[in-house]
Amino acid sequence: MRRLPIRPLAGLAAAGALVLTGCGTQTAGAPAAGADRTIRAQQVMKLTEVHEETGMTLLEGPVFDGKGRLLVVDVTAPAGEPKVLRVDVRRKTAEPFHTDDRGTYASAQFSPYDGRIYLTDFSHGEIVSLAADGTDPRIFFSGAVDGAPMNPDDLAFDQDGDLYVSDSRGMSEGESTGRIVRIGRDGEEAAVLADGLAAPNGISFDADHRGLWFSELTENRISYLSLDGEGGVASRHTAIRVDGGLAQTDSLAVDADGNLYQALHGRPAMAVYSKYGERLGTVEVPARAAEGLRSATNVAISPGGTRAYLTVSGPAGGYLYSFEALAEGTRQSNGG
Repeated sequence: MRRLPIRPLAGLAAAGALVLTGCGTQTAGAPAAGADRTIRAQQVMKLTEVHEETGMTLLEGPVFDGKGRLLVVDVTAPAGEPKVLRVDVRRKTAEPFHTDDRGTYASAQFSPYDGRIYLTDFSHGEIVSLAADGTDPRIFFSGAVDGAPMNPDDLAFDQDGDLYVSDSRGMSEGESTGRIVRIGRDGEEAAVLADGLAAPNGISFDADHRGLWFSELTENRISYLSLDGEGGVASRHTAIRVDGGLAQTDSLAVDADGNLYQALHGRPAMAVYSKYGERLGTVEVPARAAEGLRSATNVAISPGGTRAYLTVSGPAGGYLYSFEALAEGTRQSNGG
C-alpha cells in the first residue's frame, strides 16, 4: 500500500484502524556496481484472494519450520479465515494453520529459546505465541512500553531468545514516534533501544549479531543500530537512503554473507544491498504479472540453501514467488 493516502483496514481491530504501507526503491544518485542487475522471481503459487470483508489481502512474514514447510501470515484476513497458512513449497499446496477473531498479524518468527512461533499483532499492540504445531495460543507481551502503546510490526530474535521489535508508531500520522523495543525472552522486561523513528518496519540482525538493521518506512531509509553486547546501544546511523517515489521501505532480511534484502512495498520487487550499502540488484516479478500486484512485503531464504520465497500481494490476490538469493539463508533471513 502507498503511504498517501493511507487506507484504514475496516473491521480488523476494535482498538483502532490498522495502517500498513511499504516500499519500492531505487538508490538515489549514480547507480552503484550491480545496481542495474535484475534477479527474476518466478511464481510458485497463489495463496489468497482479496477478502470481501476487508477489501484486500496482504501476505507477510514467511518463515520455514523445522520440516521445511513455509508459514505465511495474511495481515488482513478477517475472523474465521486463515490468518496463518502453512505451505508445502515442493507440492505447491497450502492449508490453514491458525485463525482467531481479532489478530492483525504482521510477521512471524520462531524463537531459538523455546521453539514457539511468535506473531506480532499490529492493531492490538500484542505479541502472540503458538506451539510449533499451531496450538496453545498465548499472549506473550501486551501493554505500554515507557508509557506508550506499541504497534509491533516486525521482529528479530537474538541468540539467547530475546526479542527485538520494530514499533511502527506514528505511521498514520506521519510522525517520527516509532521505536525499536527489546523484550526479554520471559516477556517481563521491555526497553526502548531507539526512538524518534519514522515508522520503523523491517528489522534484522547482521550476520555477526553485532547490530541491527532496520528500515524506516516514512523516511525511506535503512539504519544500523550497533549493540554493546550487554543489551544496550553503542551507536546508531543512517546506512542506506532509498528513493522509492510512490513506494516505501518495508521488511528486510539478511543472508549469510551479510547482504540486505529490502522489500519494496508499493512495487512488487525487492532491492538487494551489500552490508556497505552497495546496490547489488533488484528482484523483480515478471512484468506480465506485476500489473495486479502492489507490494512485495517480505522474504524467507531457506536455511542452509539459496532458494528464497517472496510474499507478494495486490488486487490480483496474494502470491508466493521464488528466486535465487546471493548467499545462503540463516535465522536472519527466515521470518520476522
